[in-house]
Amino acid sequence: MPDIAFVKAALPKSGALVVPLAEGAAPAGLFAQADKEAGGALTRALEAAGFKGRKGQATTLWALGGFTKVVAVGLGRESELDGAAAEAAGGALIPALAQDREATVVADALAAPLAASLGLGALLRAWRFDRYRTREKEEDKPKLERLAIATAEPNAAKQAFAPMRAVADGVFLTRELVSEPPNILHPIEFAERCKGLEKLGVEVEVMGLKDLQKLGFGAMIGVAQGSQHEPRLVVMQWKGAPKNRKGTKPMAFIGKGVTFDTGGISIKPAGGMEDMKWDMAGAGTVVGLMAALAGRRAKCDVVGLVGLVENMPSGTAQRPGDVVKTYSGQTVEVINTDAEGRLVLADVIWYAQERFQPRCMIDLATLTGAIIIALGHEHAGLFSNDDDLAARILAAGQAVGEKAWRMPLGDAYDKQIRSDIADMKNVGGRPGGSITAAQFIQRFVNTKDGPMPWAHLDIAGTAWSSKDQPTVPKGATAYGVRMLDRLVAEMGEG
Repeated sequence: MPDIAFVKAALPKSGALVVPLAEGAAPAGLFAQADKEAGGALTRALEAAGFKGRKGQATTLWALGGFTKVVAVGLGRESELDGAAAEAAGGALIPALAQDREATVVADALAAPLAASLGLGALLRAWRFDRYRTREKEEDKPKLERLAIATAEPNAAKQAFAPMRAVADGVFLTRELVSEPPNILHPIEFAERCKGLEKLGVEVEVMGLKDLQKLGFGAMIGVAQGSQHEPRLVVMQWKGAPKNRKGTKPMAFIGKGVTFDTGGISIKPAGGMEDMKWDMAGAGTVVGLMAALAGRRAKCDVVGLVGLVENMPSGTAQRPGDVVKTYSGQTVEVINTDAEGRLVLADVIWYAQERFQPRCMIDLATLTGAIIIALGHEHAGLFSNDDDLAARILAAGQAVGEKAWRMPLGDAYDKQIRSDIADMKNVGGRPGGSITAAQFIQRFVNTKDGPMPWAHLDIAGTAWSSKDQPTVPKGATAYGVRMLDRLVAEMGEG
């Protein structure tokens, strides 16, 4: 990835030049100077190329005005210019500069926060997972090493960019975890990587099979019992609240971490099963979020918990028809072993609230294919028992471009998971599949001391992208890291 530097506004003498422009905007600042020196050739060439300045648009002009190339990126309408538009422009310039080692962005017309957002967009798009490539052609490798952003306020831009960079590092950690192949990232390895957060000041506690047996995590152990890789529960604590706020309840985030999901005895079809390496994306998001909060020294207390298992078919695997006793004491009839993520969450959620008594709980899981049928790949499904918490999550997601859509909960759906022989069954049939899954999880939100604000994000449709997006290259998206970082900033630190 390129080094992002904020420098004093000045035109470079040569090399690649990037010009962010709003729709219909007249040349100004450094761009006007460069265009004047080129005898108006830049504006004429952009006009001839059909460049309109639309949000995320990119046009490349070759060997013009003394530069090896000039890349114009669109900011959209000037009246609607915000951080998201600047990020999109930053993302758009990366593919155009793939073969350049250095480039300068003339961003002197942008306020410092917007210049920082442009840098963030470039950084997010430039990330790639190439750990296992051994035969890549030289011309296919990106070469950009340094991106200088020339701004009128370089120091202010640097200050604005610093926390953004920390959040980006959290995003990259999540993308890396979700991208890893399942023969590498099994539960034990995943737990080891969580320990890397200790260098940021996060307290990390790892519990193994014996610990979980002693606690009585019957549902989570049941999912893991078919695999040679033992389960792990990882508890991460970031204690950043100021001294005058110590003792306040933390916010809790819980992630489903099925490092590979065959479906177990209820085995999945072979086609596309390789995608199930990212059935741990909820846990990956929680780990990335904790890295982001610690990296930017968030002024609040947050706890993250991830339940890590591998769901495999074998002679020791859980069977359809088994009944398991959860950590809460409630029993579950397992009708379908491919509805395993909710079993993991059942134990971890109850443990989180019992141990930490948080102010709110938010779980993330690639839980159901049904949510993709309902919402496609544009929105995550949001379920919540608290209107205020739901509204805050939706607003945080909208602000950073990670959209969610609130789905219903209700007694009629809850009836679908009644069991004839246990307290509940783990599936409720095809109708409303994502809703009955959320209803199942809600049964493990303890309300004996009053309603616990809780939200469930079904990210099955948003955790992975089959195509490039403005600031997200094809592959793992790290959906939720930026949304929840924003939520913590506004709800936990505000």
